[in-house]
Amino acid sequence: FQVVLIDKNNYHQFPPLIYQVASAGMEPTSISFPFRKIFQRRKDFYFRMAEVRAIFPEKNMIQTSIGKAEYDYLVLAAGTTTNYFGNKHIEEEAMPMKNVSEAMGLRNALLANLERALTCSTKQEQQELLNIVIVGGGATGIEVAGILSEMKKFVLPNDYPDMSSSLMHIYLIEAGPRLLAGMSEDSSAHAEKFLREMGVNILLNKRVVDYRDHKVMLEDGSEIATRTFIWVSGVTGVTIGNLDASLIGRGGRIKVDSFNRVEGMNNVFAIGDQCIQLADENYPNGHPQLAQVAIQQGELLAKNLIRMEKGQEMKPFHYRNLGSMATVGRNRAVAEFSKVKMQGWFAWVMWLVVHLRSILGVRNKVIVLLNW
Repeated sequence: FQVVLIDKNNYHQFPPLIYQVASAGMEPTSISFPFRKIFQRRKDFYFRMAEVRAIFPEKNMIQTSIGKAEYDYLVLAAGTTTNYFGNKHIEEEAMPMKNVSEAMGLRNALLANLERALTCSTKQEQQELLNIVIVGGGATGIEVAGILSEMKKFVLPNDYPDMSSSLMHIYLIEAGPRLLAGMSEDSSAHAEKFLREMGVNILLNKRVVDYRDHKVMLEDGSEIATRTFIWVSGVTGVTIGNLDASLIGRGGRIKVDSFNRVEGMNNVFAIGDQCIQLADENYPNGHPQLAQVAIQQGELLAKNLIRMEKGQEMKPFHYRNLGSMATVGRNRAVAEFSKVKMQGWFAWVMWLVVHLRSILGVRNKVIVLLNW
């Protein structure tokens, strides 16, 4: 095979640790890895920095921002983007956190707001600068809330001794009845308990409807004044320009069959967060949008492409659930495996081990471990 990788960035980023870049706890270079360096020893591999804008399956061709390219097999793995659920004004005002550049923007805004809070003219403005509102009670939301509460406890007293850390308030808003809806109720309850002990204000069953005049507006009429409005409430699949609407399923994800083949196409595949497969009876609503799903799909698809070339039958995809976990601050986490659930410090150690193994390069592993 001649493999051509097309991406709008020339680096791979490690999404589970992006929130640590946003909180100034880690440098972006620790979780960003240049494609050309990763694959520099691979023969017949080519990288092009571009965006895919349209697919012409009848011609086996794609249109990109730098021109057209023909293919024998096409694999779509563009992941997801932030979902604002149709609220254009929130999309314009809120700070998302899906990639390294957005995390850097959030980090700069957080630090600038702390500096301005020292010199602003009114108490109202100071409180707006020191209130942080996070919308979305999934894994990213609780990880951001946890790391910011650690920042409030450890960084503010040392770096800003002339400003009381008690002035900073962190709000975590979730539209549903509990945090971590994708995990068990036990893990959800422990995560909520940990965050409340850390001083995070958790608002459940509250839906954000707008953001105006530095105020987050809730459906029940209440408001929270803030100039740091973080939106991590959901994701939607990255769209391809001319893909037929009938091929798009729940969450903006591309419909695929049990072989991760796009419905109605023989040589176009989709894997990872960008696709939804309903053929797996254990996951009738589609697989969870986790790294392990994408990794397992990618490994099987590579083998299936070889089988296709040899004229052999492809094997269907069945997800093997290795568990899920989320960290709450520096020394606490919740983790679930097939038959084991754990919380607290030991779960945090497990979280460290799993994520450290996923970081590319020995040097990066050492730097990340030292930062932790």
